[in-house]
Amino acid sequence: MNISIRHLVVPIVLAAAPCVHAQLIDDVDLRREGADAVLQVRFVTPVQYRRALVAQAGDVAQVFYDVVASRDVPNLVVSERRIAGGGAMPDITVSDESAGRENLSRRLVLRLSRAAPLRVRAGKGDRAIEIVLAGLGPAIPATVNTIAPPAAAPTSGFQIALQQSDSPNLQLDTPIPAALQRYQVFTGQRVVNGRTIHEVNIGYFGTLVEAEAARQQLLRRFPQAAIVALAPPPTVVAPLPPPAATPRSDTPVAVVPPAGAAPAPVPTAAEVDTQAAALLAAAKAAEAQQDPTAALERLNQLLNLPPNASTREAQERVGNVRERMGDTTRARAEYETFLRQFPAGPDADRVRAALARLPAQAPVAVRAKPAVEVTSTLTGSLAAFYYGGASKIRTQEFQDSPISGLPELASDNTLSGVDQKQVLTSADVNWRYRDADTDMRFVFRDAYTADQLNSAKNRNRLSALYFEHRALALGTSVRLGRQSANGGGVLGRFDGVQAGYTFAPKWRVNAVAGVPTDKLLDSRRHFYGSWIDADALAPNLGASVYAIRQMIDGEVDRSALGAELRYFSPRVSATSIVDYDTALRGLNIASLQGTWQLEETSVVNFLYDRRKTPLLMVGNALFFQDPTGPLLPRLRDLLDTGLTLDDLRARVRATTSNTTQALLGATTPINKTWQIGADVRLTDVGEILPVATILPSGQGRSRNAALGGQLIGTNLYSSRDTHVLSASILRGSNYSLTDPGGVTRYLGGLLSYNNSSQVTELLLLEPSLRLYRQGASAGVRTTRWTPGLRVTYRVLKQVAIESELSAEYSHSTGPSRDETSSRVFYYLGGRYDF
Repeated sequence: MNISIRHLVVPIVLAAAPCVHAQLIDDVDLRREGADAVLQVRFVTPVQYRRALVAQAGDVAQVFYDVVASRDVPNLVVSERRIAGGGAMPDITVSDESAGRENLSRRLVLRLSRAAPLRVRAGKGDRAIEIVLAGLGPAIPATVNTIAPPAAAPTSGFQIALQQSDSPNLQLDTPIPAALQRYQVFTGQRVVNGRTIHEVNIGYFGTLVEAEAARQQLLRRFPQAAIVALAPPPTVVAPLPPPAATPRSDTPVAVVPPAGAAPAPVPTAAEVDTQAAALLAAAKAAEAQQDPTAALERLNQLLNLPPNASTREAQERVGNVRERMGDTTRARAEYETFLRQFPAGPDADRVRAALARLPAQAPVAVRAKPAVEVTSTLTGSLAAFYYGGASKIRTQEFQDSPISGLPELASDNTLSGVDQKQVLTSADVNWRYRDADTDMRFVFRDAYTADQLNSAKNRNRLSALYFEHRALALGTSVRLGRQSANGGGVLGRFDGVQAGYTFAPKWRVNAVAGVPTDKLLDSRRHFYGSWIDADALAPNLGASVYAIRQMIDGEVDRSALGAELRYFSPRVSATSIVDYDTALRGLNIASLQGTWQLEETSVVNFLYDRRKTPLLMVGNALFFQDPTGPLLPRLRDLLDTGLTLDDLRARVRATTSNTTQALLGATTPINKTWQIGADVRLTDVGEILPVATILPSGQGRSRNAALGGQLIGTNLYSSRDTHVLSASILRGSNYSLTDPGGVTRYLGGLLSYNNSSQVTELLLLEPSLRLYRQGASAGVRTTRWTPGLRVTYRVLKQVAIESELSAEYSHSTGPSRDETSSRVFYYLGGRYDF
């Protein structure tokens, strides 16, 4: 029986329309950054962080963000993620929900089981927002990417510098080998030539031999790893030559001054020889006095010096002292180090004889330290909600008629009835396993909508079903199943595979192949591509370069080259994207967005985004067919009519417009209770010239501008209440192609108020009110106001009941129009989180 993998993992959801119910949050994860814990929320589509409100109690925060214009903006639904705490780390719940503006202005609601100091910042790239929990870094279980604050440094011994940067915002992106997990990883800094260098270190090591053995294990993952000697005078010792190489005894060793010290001149070879000879004589004197500890101290100081005339004798002698002390394990290590450096000579023969008389090597005892904690977690939610809605439209003609006092009939000038009656059930399951060298995840998200008005509209929509495996030691990752792309120019969700390999620190190559989940009539599509991520082009600067090709019915649908440039620092986050289609010879996307945090809560946002609408693809020609003929469901059918591929590409270019968005906004605190914000938005949808038989009237240009302000209050009457009062002025113009002088202009004003009040530990009330007024050049005036109330009651820690009731009342008047309408919308349901 021939059953494809696609039929095993892809259910009937492939028949659903492209615009489906879906969740924006892709993943939520904790990592340690120095003394802090960082909660990173990753999204399936580009977003822009706007502002954050933190309740005085410190256990609730609201994070506002915008969804950047994207092809993958579905009917977004509320989603929730939970991270179990334990110890000093509180339980964390993150909810994502709409905050207005056609579902594109959204907010994350962060709830902690107990208070903790926190702040919010934009993440690296355009698909992440990070919440920093100050001081909670030690509460995170030990993981391969944990960086601890430095402990009290010993006065002697060694540490190894793994990574360096000009920025203090260091992250250990490459894992520590499992064999070295018992050592501590910490940050530090030093000054070199007046320049402050920030480092990630591992330590501490008692001897140079122990440090060198560790460095050899680290070199594959950290090629720049260097041993730092802590014994006075502190120096950075250049890496020893690899075992296969014979060192040159006359090669000077680079010396770097310690933290805060002025650069010291490198001693001459003669000065080093003099100092080494004195240390060797002192070591011999200590041996003669039966003081092996003092002898070892002098010998170690000598071996920390650059190679000199006494190095060879000292390396043999330190093994002899260890052997006489009964420390055969370290004696063996010292002898082996000698033979790697000096394989020939009479003293080498003596060392080989000494090695031969040592007893068989016993297992090396390691210092007691907790190993990396192996974690296996299963989290998710089950939810069921009933959605209802009723609308009523009534014209003044009926109101003024002689029968206005009689019961209303459907045939009269009134439209009324229930227009929404749905039951939505959803499941969200996240399993994760992590140890020192492995990170595995299984994700399942599915929603079923039962339409009570028309059962033909029932839909099961699978938004995620994938397994991911990361081999941290090898630097590889594989994700298989239904998923959202992590980059590479992939558009939307797909069924397929993503794989990556870290071939150097902060350098990664990736590949992807799959089938888009949104169905395009009866056409068959698939794509493949690859990209390279580089996060170390310069301090805080990273980039990606990609190439992708998508096929449709055997022809090239999309063939694009693209690049992404990322800048990330504690204060500034910026991302720029360019996407160019080589087959259709057009610029798809040119975008720049960023966030600048002047203080803890002062934020400046900017955005410029210009993209084709829809993005250039040959398959778009299926949407623009001759209306007088039959609907052809495949690209091959269009080609069979006599059209060429160049004809279809020209049709796509002719029926595609440019959409430009720009935003500049800022939020800053006035005092501990109040913040103010302001923003200006510009949107320009370009024209499409008439295309004979396909789009005879074309599309006129549309330009819109909005100037808004916000007054934001927190903790006015409790420790967990927030208030957002917004006012906006909107101005727009729609241009007609058929009438050269035909321009429709409108001017509108929006006033809104949103409140969130945690009445008790279990009850949350969120009332809102919106008032919108608009006037158009055609003489039509519209007034619309929308009150609403959402109630959340947490029955148990993991069970919540939620309901919302909102209404919309509208009145429109004009030269030939006088109409009132109303709509009531509500939902009721519950969610179980595990």
